[in-house]
Amino acid sequence: MAAIFLLTPMTSVLSHKARLWLLPVLSGILIGTSYIPFPPWASLFCFVPLWIFWRQQTRFKDVFLGGLITAFIFTMIGFNWVTYLLHEFAHLDWSIAIIGMLLYALIAHLFVPLAGVLWFWGQSKFHWPEWLSLSLLALISALCEAYSFTLFDWNFGYSWYGANLPVYQWAEIIGFSGLSAATLLCNLPLYLAWKKRKLKAGKIILVTVATGFILLNVGGVWLKERLPQPDSSFKTLLIQASIGNSEKMAAELGKGYPREILRRYTTLTEKALTAADTKIDFVLWPETAFPGLLGEEFKFNEQPTALAEFLRERQLPLITGAYSVDEQSRLITNSLFVLNKDGEVVPPHYSKTILLAFGEYIPGEQFFPEIRNWLPPTGHFARGFGPTQLLNLNDYKMGPQICYESLFPGFSRSLAELGAQFIVNVTNDSWYGAWQEPYQHMYMTLARGVEFRRPVLRVTNTGISTVSLASGDILERSPVYQTWTGVYEVPYLKNPSATFYQRWFWLVPSLLWGILALLLGAGIHYRSNPNNPKIRS
Repeated sequence: MAAIFLLTPMTSVLSHKARLWLLPVLSGILIGTSYIPFPPWASLFCFVPLWIFWRQQTRFKDVFLGGLITAFIFTMIGFNWVTYLLHEFAHLDWSIAIIGMLLYALIAHLFVPLAGVLWFWGQSKFHWPEWLSLSLLALISALCEAYSFTLFDWNFGYSWYGANLPVYQWAEIIGFSGLSAATLLCNLPLYLAWKKRKLKAGKIILVTVATGFILLNVGGVWLKERLPQPDSSFKTLLIQASIGNSEKMAAELGKGYPREILRRYTTLTEKALTAADTKIDFVLWPETAFPGLLGEEFKFNEQPTALAEFLRERQLPLITGAYSVDEQSRLITNSLFVLNKDGEVVPPHYSKTILLAFGEYIPGEQFFPEIRNWLPPTGHFARGFGPTQLLNLNDYKMGPQICYESLFPGFSRSLAELGAQFIVNVTNDSWYGAWQEPYQHMYMTLARGVEFRRPVLRVTNTGISTVSLASGDILERSPVYQTWTGVYEVPYLKNPSATFYQRWFWLVPSLLWGILALLLGAGIHYRSNPNNPKIRS
C-alpha cells in the first residue's frame, strides 16, 4: 500500500487531473512487477490505484482509457518475451517485432478496461450505494479476469507458487484460478484500508487482511503435511538436448539434420545412463524431439529403425515427442509416443489437441478454407482426440500433455479422472527466449500437479526441465539453453484420490456468478425502493 503514497512528492507540482492519470500507470507497474519471475509483492493491492482512478471518473472514455493504460503497462513488463517470439518464430526484424509487441500489449488483457466499463455503466444506470458499488467493482474485475481470452492463460494465483509461499497449497481446494480470484478480491479490503487510512477502522482492516494472509499460509503448510505418503516410485531420466530452432526446422524440411539430431539425443542418453549407474525405468525426451515420423507405418524408416535398435540394445523404454500422421485426414500430428524396452511403439500414442494458433493451425480455416492461401507457411496439423486415454508402459498410468495444454486445468482434470498416477508434459520453449517465459510456463505447468496432487514430469528442448511432486515441491531444475540430463526418483500413489478441486471443479465459478446475481438483485431492490435517493457514490 505504501507504493500509492510514492506518487505524492513527484506529483505535487501537477494538477489534480494530471495526477489522477498517474494512478492507472502505477497499477500497471504494480501488477507487472508482481508476476513471475518477480515476487508477488503487490498482488493484494495492485488494482487499488486503478480503482481510485475509476471512481473519480465521469466519462466512459476515461474509464476505458485508464484500464487500457494499466493493461498495456503490465503486459509490457510481464510479457515482453512476445517480442522475442515474434522475432524467432515469425522471423520478423526486431523493429517490426517491437511494434508487434506494442500492438499485443494493447489487446492482450482487455479484461481490465472491460471490467471498468461494465462497472461504470452499471453505476451510472443504477446509482448503486457505495458498499454495493465497491463490491461489484471487485467482483466484475475478478470475473472478467477469469473469463478473458489471452494467448497465455495466466492468472494471479501462479505468482504465489512462483514465490513458494504455502498459500498456493489451497489450489487443491479452489484451483489456481480460485486463488487468482481471491487475490484480486483482496484488493477490495485494502482499498477500504487506504480510504480509511486516517481512521482506526483503516488500521483494523489492514491488520485483519495481514492476519488472514498469515493464517492462509499456515493452512497451506497443514494441507501439505496431511498428504498421504506415496506407496510406489520410479526412476526416470530427462534429456534436454537444446537443439536450435534452425536445426529443428531444417530437420523437419528434410535438410539432412535428422540423423545428427537423433545422434545427439542418443549420445546424451547413453552418457547419462553410464553416469547414473542405476536402473532407469524409462527415459523422457521433449516435444518433437525425435526428428522424424513415428508410428506403425513408419517403423521401417531409417530413423525409427535406428531408434528401435538403440533402445533394444539397452533394454530401455522411452517416452518421446515426435511427429506422426492422422489416418483419416493424412495431416501431420504433434504426438507423444511410448516405446518399450524392445523399441516397439506401445499403443495408444497421444496427439496434441489444443493447437497453437497461427503456428499449428489457422483460426477459422474450417469455415473459410481460402484463408490458407493467404498464409501458406502456417502449420497445418490434425488435432488429437483430447485427454481421453492414458499412455501405457508396464503398470504406469501416465497422463499425456504437450506444451501449453498444461495451462488448462480442465485438461489435466480429465487425465486425473482417467486415473493418471502422474502427468507427463513435453514442451519446446525455444521460441520464447530465456528471460521470463520459461519460468512462467514452468510454474503454470507444475501448478496442475498441486491442483490434482499428482507428480508432473516436464521435459523441454531448451529448459526448464524438472519434476514436481504431488506436494508441489520442485526437484532439480535444468539450466536454460544448455544441454542437460537429470535422473529423478519420483514417489507417487498407485491409486491417487480425487482432490476437492477435482470433485468440485465448478464451485468457485458458480459462487462468483451466484454472488454477482445476488449483488445485482440487491442493486435492483435498492433502486426500486422510493426511500433511497439516487446518488452516485
